[in-house]
Amino acid sequence: MSQTIEALAMRLQALEDREEIRQLVASYGPLADCGDADALAALWVEDGEYEIVGFATACGHGEIAALIEGSVHRELMAAGCAHLLGPVSVEITGDSAVARGHSVVFRHEGGAFAAHRVSANRWTLKRTDAGWRVTHRANALLDGDDAARMLLATSPPHHPAS
Repeated sequence: MSQTIEALAMRLQALEDREEIRQLVASYGPLADCGDADALAALWVEDGEYEIVGFATACGHGEIAALIEGSVHRELMAAGCAHLLGPVSVEITGDSAVARGHSVVFRHEGGAFAAHRVSANRWTLKRTDAGWRVTHRANALLDGDDAARMLLATSPPHHPAS
């Protein structure tokens, strides 16, 4: 009987971990759209990285928050935007995890919304005392370049933060 309870506890923990990770990823969009830079940066570990392939890599809470506080993002918010993150697949190995999925940024233009940016995403996370946190997020445009496809592949791409 104790093996059954232990097996159920492990299954429950795995479900709770996946839900926490999915909730973390889902919270990114609303935080970006309301401009809450500090809460958004807190999704990462203190020295975490947010890599926007071909644009920039922000390292640490201050630089990640600066992306949201910067003029490019503020102008996007002022025009009207929505950051939508699709469902992610989650693979957990002990206290580490990888979530893969898509994101779309819609921008309000001429009285309608248009897809402004469609990207592949790979989130690398670790369990901390405060719960799951991002150690590295890579985001690449799905514009035909191999970089985006590599982020969605099940074998991890090479990046220094792993």
